[in-house]
Amino acid sequence: MRARLTRGEGVTRADRVLDRPHEWRRTTLPVLLTVDEAADLLRTTRRAIYAMIERCQLPGVIRVRRRVLLRADDLLDWLNQKRAPSPEE
Repeated sequence: MRARLTRGEGVTRADRVLDRPHEWRRTTLPVLLTVDEAADLLRTTRRAIYAMIERCQLPGVIRVRRRVLLRADDLLDWLNQKRAPSPEE
């Protein structure tokens, strides 16, 4: 289990969302994420996010002219489906 950090000790928005997805989903994440926010959530790089989008591996991709946004709910649901079952399940 991940150690709990207090505010200001390196806790990112993504950490809070992944620890308690149902509690934080509606209150901290915007409806649409930028590529930078998605990369932070997935703990990867912008380049990796763009590569996954190009290969159609990420759900909820919305293109508005040159801008690429990702639906937060679709991305979190996708993450939940990809996770390995815990020993308690």
